[in-house]
Amino acid sequence: MDPEQTQMTRQTSQTDSGSQSSSRCTNHPNTCCFCWCCCCSCLTVRNKEIDDCSQKASIISKQESLQKQEERLSVNLEEVASWSQSFDHLLKDPNGRKFLLQFLQSEHSDENILFWLACEEFKQEDHKASIMEKATSIYFDYISVLSPKEISIDASVREAINKNMAMPTADIFDEAQMHVYALMHRDSYPRFLNSPVYKSLLEELSPSDNAMDSDL
Repeated sequence: MDPEQTQMTRQTSQTDSGSQSSSRCTNHPNTCCFCWCCCCSCLTVRNKEIDDCSQKASIISKQESLQKQEERLSVNLEEVASWSQSFDHLLKDPNGRKFLLQFLQSEHSDENILFWLACEEFKQEDHKASIMEKATSIYFDYISVLSPKEISIDASVREAINKNMAMPTADIFDEAQMHVYALMHRDSYPRFLNSPVYKSLLEELSPSDNAMDSDL
């Protein structure tokens, strides 16, 4: 083979080699194929996780919506209207307490009603071991200055509870509960009656104008 043919063969070989190399990375130049595949896999998994989370959130939202609808169907107009007659009517009614709690949770101010409910349950205890256990739980949940839902009570009331925690009795929180009751009666109760939650519930349960006209 003469020198000219040899040179042409080398050029052809180099061209073919270059074409193969460029064809390998045409879609992703200057990218390691292994790394790129790993990234694609990670992105696929991540996207799937996001989709799963979105679906779960949607399911939870639908369940909560259905639960609220069921709760609204479980009450009647006479019952809901009675809640505006007095704060005691509201607290004595299980449905009233439930809707009041939902309203206060929406305002991130539910510690008082939760403490009041905990005290009502606590006063039913008559075993020393249970009294000690539940008193400790209530104390750390609502009374301690480090409590996640610390209630606002007078320093003297808090100090009395601190002293009696060594040997708690079923009435250890009575004074604090009365203080919280008065606070809810003065503040939370009027806000609940004026809230869209309560007003919309009354409107939904009230007979419509068209229905009243047809009865006439």
